[in-house]
Parts: sequence; structure tokens; C-alpha cells
Amino acid sequence: MERKLTTVVAMDVVGYSRLMEVDESGTLQRLKEVFGDVVNPAIAGHGGRIVKLMGDGALADFSSVVDALQCAVEIQRQLVSRNTGAAHTRRLQLRIGIHLGDIIVEGDDIYGDGVNVAARLESMAEPGGIVLSKQVYDHIGANVQVRLVSLGEQSVKNISRPIHAYRVDLGTGQDSEHLVRFRDFELDTAHFELREKGERVPVEPQVFDLLVLLARNASRTVTKEEIFSEIWGDRIVSESALSSQIKAARRAVGDDGAAQHTIMTVHGRGFRFVAPLAKAQPAPAPVDVASLSASSKPAAAVLPFTNLNADVSEDYLADGITEDITTSLAKNRWLTVIARNPAFAFRASKESIRTIGQKLGADYIVTGSVRKAGSHFRITVQVVDAASEQSVWSERFDRDTTDIFELQDDISHNVASRIESELGLAEQKKAERRPRKNLGAWDLYQLGLSEFYKFTPEANQRCQEHLREAIEADPVLAQAHSRLAYAIVLSMVYFDAPANAERMDEALLAAQRAIELDDQDANSFFTIGRVHLARREYDRAIDALQYAVGLNPALAVSYCGLGDSYAYEGRLDEAISQFEIAIQLSPHDPFRWAFYSYRSMAHLFRGEYGDAATWARRSIQLPRALYWAHAHLGSALGHIGDESQIRPALVDLKRVKPEFNVRFARDHLFYLKRPEQIDTYLEGLRKAGVSE
Repeated sequence: MERKLTTVVAMDVVGYSRLMEVDESGTLQRLKEVFGDVVNPAIAGHGGRIVKLMGDGALADFSSVVDALQCAVEIQRQLVSRNTGAAHTRRLQLRIGIHLGDIIVEGDDIYGDGVNVAARLESMAEPGGIVLSKQVYDHIGANVQVRLVSLGEQSVKNISRPIHAYRVDLGTGQDSEHLVRFRDFELDTAHFELREKGERVPVEPQVFDLLVLLARNASRTVTKEEIFSEIWGDRIVSESALSSQIKAARRAVGDDGAAQHTIMTVHGRGFRFVAPLAKAQPAPAPVDVASLSASSKPAAAVLPFTNLNADVSEDYLADGITEDITTSLAKNRWLTVIARNPAFAFRASKESIRTIGQKLGADYIVTGSVRKAGSHFRITVQVVDAASEQSVWSERFDRDTTDIFELQDDISHNVASRIESELGLAEQKKAERRPRKNLGAWDLYQLGLSEFYKFTPEANQRCQEHLREAIEADPVLAQAHSRLAYAIVLSMVYFDAPANAERMDEALLAAQRAIELDDQDANSFFTIGRVHLARREYDRAIDALQYAVGLNPALAVSYCGLGDSYAYEGRLDEAISQFEIAIQLSPHDPFRWAFYSYRSMAHLFRGEYGDAATWARRSIQLPRALYWAHAHLGSALGHIGDESQIRPALVDLKRVKPEFNVRFARDHLFYLKRPEQIDTYLEGLRKAGVSE
């Protein structure tokens, strides 16, 4: 038995089980090509030796620490080039760990602590990333042109001592455009990290976003209104929430309300970032691996829910809810959902969320628990960003029922709907924070969505531009075609674009193309339903939206669209029931102001003017609600005849849409075809005193 000091490199294929499940023969062929064309030549070229292949990974050793790291960097950069433009399910990415340590040599194989540590470091790496130990770090010096970022001391499985690890930034040693540096700190917007002297400073996602917002606008005062809009979007939050986040941001960078050497309060206005920023120069190629790997469709895994009852025979209920949520979530075609078996392998796992996410190839991890007391059930759910281990969303559901299947359906649909909405917002935020150069189709699509939900004419135009860029980058991205169709429709309904035949045909063709590309995407059928509605083809709209509900019963907007279509057909009772489902499924949906606004119209057409006014007011109270909600309120109040309420309502309507009058309303209600509905609406406006 021989012992020696050597550099051990452990590598593993990311999400191998999932790739094999999708395409076994294709994955094996691509794995063979990657090792034959990239891995083996790189190891040989840097003086290393492949010790053994392990199905989805490999173990190698090097006499030189520098050669080992240069080899790992070369492999990851070549894989970036190979993966560019490839579909998400066809990309092979590696995680690599490097350690310098003592090993046992037995024949052609190696064993010992040095091998074990390298394997644990590999499990910490991001997809396409490299993690190395402090022993390697201490020997590198300036011999390899990469930045090394400390991950601190890590506790790892089966290793009694903590391991100080470093992540390799695969840019150059220069400052790259995703870094903002000030004092001893740097904000890394590609990895969403705040670091002090290279050491990671833990901060909540909103605190990080706040620091980035202030630092990116260091030349001016950022108003409170801007901060509320950028950090919280359409959520309604208090001044105390902002104050709390400012305090947390100051605390993270060693500042406080008295010193204000980094964040200065501008009383009555907002805040200004006053710490001098280090000049940063854009980093040249290669493309950052983490950004590139994140630019494809995200993946989520639902881990087995925990049964909190003492009776283990009731595990079936927790498992059943887990499986139903997995199935419901998988109906969202923009999201890759890890299959049941790989996810269930982590039942009761003590590994970190980050490690589980890496092993499953998942960007988001869903966890939860089930507790039962008689007929009362309490289910808690949490969604965590696997990379940052920060909570994206959590909620508790309390139900009373004796029907287990009814409970599972109810919970799975509600949870899947809310996760879809929250993850959509999270992906849009990530796309906004990434460097704008070399964006892939998925990031461009997410930027389009981000602009879409701002609900302004200018944002709608930018949305369409981003979506057309996404389609140019990936012509078979069905979601981009679908959302483009919807953006075109809304430009006519809300933003004064002429409702002409040419524009209607463009929207219809885009919606049809989306369905040609993916005929199982509920969002595409929802969109074509909205297009048919705008074209006053109500029967086709209802057919498409009913089909969308069948494809994905957890997609709240489909119920809203169906309710709208029923309303215009005069099926008002059915319409209101659909709006109720949409509101219950997704009470925090970015479109919820529209759920309320469209419901207001249904009550208006049914002659229930008080209810119409109530739902219009609820819509108006939400951020980014459009002027039609104000118009609905005006029409309802006109029929009620309460002058004390009419006057302020019309003032608000004129404030948000100065050119609004009866003729404007008639022209923009082009999608209504029942004369009595148009007359009811316009008569209410006239009674309220809206000019002709």
C-alpha cells in the first residue's frame, strides 16, 4: 500500500438521473462524446490521469495543483460552448471539486481522505462550476487567471472537520460587469451574493436587491416610490417594511443611521448610496457559466412532505399530497419538474437544500408538512431557491374535511397555482439582474414578462420587443409566441393601439404558432382564447379556455378568461363562479387586479351595481390596476346615482386617463357584441356625467 500527496479532481454530471429518464440512449451518447472530445483530452493535456469512470462522473489525479485547476477551467469553458443553443434537456453540465491531500494508492485506484474531500467539494459546486479546498487555494497564487470566492467553512457529510471551500469565478481576474465594488465589499449580481473581503455575507434577497438598486443609482437619490416599485412590485407594503430593509442593508455593510457612510437618508425623499464605487470594466469572454446555466427553463423538485403525526401509517397522506403537487406543478410547461422517484430519494435527508438542488439539477425546492387532528388538516408549504437557500414563498393551509381525495385535489391545485405565480416573479427578477449581454431566449422571454406585468403602454411595447428577440434567438420557444399574442391583444384593449384586422391576425397567428409548438401548454390555449374573445369569436374562446382548464386546473388566469368569455355571452352566473375560482387559486397573482375588474363588469351587466362598484374599488386599490377599473366604478355609480361618490370617482378616472369619454369607451369596448351590454355600460357613464 502506497501513500502520496496529490491533487484529486472529482467530477459529476448534473441531473444525470433526470436526463436519463428523459432520453436514456441520447444521454449516454452525449456523455460518451463529452468525455471523448473534452474531458479526456483536457486531462491528458495537463498531465493528469483518469483514475476511474463512474457512470455519471470521473475521478482524476494530478501532480500539479495549477495543472489540475487549469484543466478544470478548460473543461467547463468548453462545455459552455458545446451547450450554447442546445435544449435544456440536451445539455450536459459537470460539477467539479478539487482537493490537495493525502491518498492511498492501490493498483490503479486511489482511496482515502483526499478522495472523500474532493467528492464533497464537487457536491457543493454549482452546475458548470468548480469548488476547491483551501489547500488548493493556498498553492494557486496568480498562476490561473480566475477569481476565487470564499464560501467559508463548510460542514460536509462523513468528514469530521469543517472544510474551507472556494468557488471559482470563470470570468477573468478583471472586474466583470456583474460586480459592484465599494469599500471592502462587492455585490455579485450573477450569483446574488454580498461579499466582504471575499467572504460571503448572508443577506435576505430583498436586502440584496435593495443594495443593488441603490448602488446602481449612486449618482442620485432613489425615491421611496421607486424602491417600493422595484423591490416589492405590486405587493402592498408599509413604510415600516422599507425602514426594516434599510436597517438590514446598513447592518450588512457595517453602516448605521448615525454614520451613514454607505446609505444616506434624504429626508422626505428617499435614500442615496454615498460610498465610492470602484471602477469596473466589463470582463471579456468566456461567458459566465452560472449565468448561462440559469438562462434556460428553471427546474423544481417537490421533496416528500413530512407527516407530523405520530402514526406512521398516515404517511400515505403526506406522500399523496406530495405526488399531487408534483403532478399539478408539472402541468406548467415553462417549468421543468423533477420526477417523483429522484425527489423521493431525499426523504428525511440531512443534506442542505443547496446540495439537494445540485444533485437533482433543481433551481427550486418545495418542502412541506402535514398534520391531522380529527377532520382538521394543516398543511404547510415552502419554496426555497436552491442556490441561495432563501425562501421564495411559504404558506399554511387549514382545511376541515373527511374526504381525503377532495383534500388532496384542493391543496395540490392551490399550492401549484401559487407556486407558479411566485416562481414566475422570481424568474423575472433574476432575468432583470443578469448582465444584458449574451442573454439567451429564456432570459429575453422573462424580461418580456417583467415588462408585460408593468401594464403601461411603454412597457407593453418593450415587452413585445423582448419577446420578438426571444423568438429570434429560439424560434421554437412556444411561451414567447404565446405571450407575444397576448401582449398584442392587450395593446389594443388597454393601450390605444388600433384594433385593426392586421393586428388581430398577427395575434392569432402567434397564438396558433404557440400551440403548434406545444399543444399541451395550458397558457397557449388561454392566450388563443383571449385572442378569439378580442375578435368577438366567443364560442371559440370558450372552447379554448375550457381546454386550458382541463390541461392545467391550477392555472388561475384560465378561469378568469373563461369567466370573461361567459360574461360577454350573457352567461353571468357561470362567469362570476369562474372569477371566484381564479381569486381563490391565486390571491397574489400579478393579474389579480384584472380578476376583480372583469368581475365588476359581470356584476354591472347583471344589474348588480353595488357589487360592481365594490369589485371595481378592490381592483383600483391594487398596484398597476388600469384605467378600466376606474371606468367600471364610474358606470356602476352612475346607475346607483350617488353624487357624493361619483364626483371623486370621475376625478380619479380623469387623472389616470384624461382623454376618457363615452366615445372613447365605445371605441375601446370593440370586443363586446351584445347591444344591451354596451348600452348598460355607456348609460352608466352618461348618468355619472362622463362627457360624450
